[in-house]
Amino acid sequence: MFKRILVAYDESAEASRALSAAIYLAKAVGAELQAVTVFDASSASIAHAAPSDSPLGLTLIQDRRERYAQLQAEARDRAMRRGVELVTHLVEPEEADSIIQLIAHLKADLLVVGLHRHSQYLSRLWSTVYEGAQNGLCSVLGIQ
Repeated sequence: MFKRILVAYDESAEASRALSAAIYLAKAVGAELQAVTVFDASSASIAHAAPSDSPLGLTLIQDRRERYAQLQAEARDRAMRRGVELVTHLVEPEEADSIIQLIAHLKADLLVVGLHRHSQYLSRLWSTVYEGAQNGLCSVLGIQ
C-alpha cells in the first residue's frame, strides 16, 4: 500500500508521536521512511534576540541549525533501534511549499504529521497539504 512515507518532524511532542507512528507503519508495511524538518532562521526566538545579519544573530542561526542536525540524528537512531532506516531532510522556510515539493520529488505515498493544538504553522501546512492531497499528491495521516 505505502512504499514511501514522509514524516514532518521537529522538536515538538506532536512530531515525536508522528515519528513513532511513522516508524511503526514503515516497519509494518516495509516502506521507505524519510523525515523532513523545516528550518526557519527568521523564527520568533531568533528574531527577538538579534537581527539575523548581526554576529549574535548568525551565531543563533548556526546554533539552531546544529540543534536540528542533532534532532535529526536522534530520530535516525530511534528508527534504527526499531530496524527502520530513516533518511532526513532539512528544508528552508517556504514551509508547506517546501514539504509539498519534497513529497513530489520523493514520490511519497503518505505524509505523517503531528497535530499541534494551536499553531499558525500547522494551519498553513494543513491548507497546502490538503490542497496537495485533493490533487492526488499523497495520503495524509494526522497523529495526536
